[in-house]
Amino acid sequence: MTMGARPGALMEESPYGIQSKKLAIWLFIIADAATFGAILFAYGYLRVANPDWTRPFEFWPTIANGIAMTVALLTSSLTMIGAVQSAQAGRKSAGVRWLGVTMALGLVFVLLLLREWSGMIAAGWRLSRNPLGGSVLFGATFFGITGLHLLHVIAGVVAIAVIASGFNRDRLDAGHVETTGLYWHFVNLVQLFVFPLVYLMNVR
Repeated sequence: MTMGARPGALMEESPYGIQSKKLAIWLFIIADAATFGAILFAYGYLRVANPDWTRPFEFWPTIANGIAMTVALLTSSLTMIGAVQSAQAGRKSAGVRWLGVTMALGLVFVLLLLREWSGMIAAGWRLSRNPLGGSVLFGATFFGITGLHLLHVIAGVVAIAVIASGFNRDRLDAGHVETTGLYWHFVNLVQLFVFPLVYLMNVR
């Protein structure tokens, strides 16, 4: 080890020249992507293997709601880019504002999905119940996949709130904003798979 190395360098840099916190979030994203990939693959298999699979959705309101959710998350990726760029440029106030907008768009997604769930539950859908008389697996897979994604979005919103507070108080730096942004972009990318597979492929 070089005697002149700055304190904490070993904690901040991985053997691959990547910041440890960034490496950690990438490893988490890879593992989480594998989990979502396996779940969506299993969902696709169940859908094909069940000839009585139900396709209950119509454009209004379900698909329109799904489009709105997707647009909210994709837009939040753009605002997160603004937050990261502002933080890296030392524009703290702008960075915090962009983080606030990103968090608000995430909450829009959460509210839209909860409204979707509320409508389906009111129509009689449950994890093990199909009010249309087809395969009961549809409810389990729909609520399971969208619920798992919802938890990731909520976790992201909470993380953004914590990062925004810490960054505003100079307790966290641009690196923390960037690593949170990586997670947020991953969560939004998942929606690009969930929407066509779980929503569009189940239109009547």
